[in-house]
Amino acid sequence: MTKFINPGLMKTNRRNVLRGSVLAGAAAMTGTAALATPRSPKLSIANTTSANLYKAAGEQAKDSTAKPADLSGYTRVKQEMVAPPYAPVHEQVATGGPKIVEITMDTTERLMVVDEDTGASVWALTYNGSVPGPLIIVHEGDMVELTLRNPVDSQMEHNIDFHASTGALGGGGLTHVYPGEECVLRWKATKPGCFTYHCAPGGAMIPYHVCHGMNGAVMVLPRDGLKDKDGNLLSYDKIAYIGEQDYYLPKDESGEYKTYEAAGDDYSDSIDAMRTLTPTHSVFNGAVGAITGENAMKFAVGETVLMIHNQANRDSRPHLIGGHGNYVWETSFSEPPLTGLETWFVRGGTAMASMYTFEQPGVYAYVNHNLIEAALLGATAHFVVEGEWDNALMEQVVAPREFET
Repeated sequence: MTKFINPGLMKTNRRNVLRGSVLAGAAAMTGTAALATPRSPKLSIANTTSANLYKAAGEQAKDSTAKPADLSGYTRVKQEMVAPPYAPVHEQVATGGPKIVEITMDTTERLMVVDEDTGASVWALTYNGSVPGPLIIVHEGDMVELTLRNPVDSQMEHNIDFHASTGALGGGGLTHVYPGEECVLRWKATKPGCFTYHCAPGGAMIPYHVCHGMNGAVMVLPRDGLKDKDGNLLSYDKIAYIGEQDYYLPKDESGEYKTYEAAGDDYSDSIDAMRTLTPTHSVFNGAVGAITGENAMKFAVGETVLMIHNQANRDSRPHLIGGHGNYVWETSFSEPPLTGLETWFVRGGTAMASMYTFEQPGVYAYVNHNLIEAALLGATAHFVVEGEWDNALMEQVVAPREFET
C-alpha cells in the first residue's frame, strides 16, 4: 500500500488536503514525536502561510476570466529530455516563428548513493530521475508546454516553480500533482537567460525537496543567438550542464550516515540537519565524482563549451582551473557578457552561463572555488581535453630537481 508523506496533515486525499499545503508539524496530528520541540508551533505557522499562498495562487488562476491564449502562428515541437551533464538537441539561432516546445517530466523518487566511500545515500526527489533535473532549452518568445507526471508509486506530492515564467508562483500554484496524477502547464519564455526550476510544495517541504535534488535549469536563448557587447554572434560547440547540489544528510550518534526505507522517512532528521545551514555534501550532478574520472566530460582543443551552472539554494563561485570565463552571463542574456573572468558568481536560486574555448590539452578541474566545498564536500568536475600542447602558452622549462644551498 502506498504511503503518502505529508507531515502535519491527516491521510492524504483531495477532501482533507489543501493543494500545496504539506505542513510540517507532524507531531500534533500523527501522534509521533517527529517535530515535538518548542519550535514546532512557529514552523507550523510558517508552513500554513506558505500553503495558503500556493493555494491562493492556484485559485486566482482558476477563477480568472481571461481569454484563452492565442496560439496561432506557433509550431508545435517535442524536445526530448536528456540526462545531465548533456543538453537536448536545439538550435542556437532560432529558425522560423515561435514554437510550443512540448516536454514531459516525471517526478521520480529514487535511492541514490551520494558518496561511495562513506556509504552516504539519499532518497533523491528528482525530475526524470536525475540530479539536477534535465536542462530545458527554448528561445525567447517560445512557449514551454510541460506535462508533469507523478508516478503512482511515489510517496509525496510534487510541483514545479519555473523562475523563467510569470505568474502563479512560477507555475507552482498550478502544478501540484499527487501520486498517480499528471498536469499540463504552458508558459511563455519572455526573458532570455538561464533560470532555475525547482519543486516547491509549500512550507518546510520547499527546502526539503530542493535539498533532496529536485531542481534544474531552463536556458532561454535570444532568437538571434548569443552576442558579445558589440553584437557579434557567439556560438558554442558543446554544453556542459552542471547542477550544484547541497545535501544535509542525517547522521546517527556514532557519526555514521543514516539509511531510510522509503522517500520521506528522513523528513524530521533532515529538517534538523538543514537547520544547521551546514551541508554534509556539496556536489556536482548529484554525487561525489559524478563528473570525474571515467565520468569526466571530454572535449578537444579549439572547442568552445558553454558551461551552464545551476544552484537552487546557495551561492557558489565556479572556477575552471587552467582556463577562464571568456564570456560570462551571471544574470541575463539581455545584458552584455562579462569577459575574461577567473571566477564567476552563481547567486543562490539561479542558473547562469559561461563560455570558454579550450587552448591546451589535459585534465581541467571545474570547481566551486570555496575550496573547502570543492576538496572536502565534493564540488568538483573534470573536463578531459585532447589536442596538441602549445609551449607558447605554457612550458615546463626545468622539471623539479634538487638544488644546492
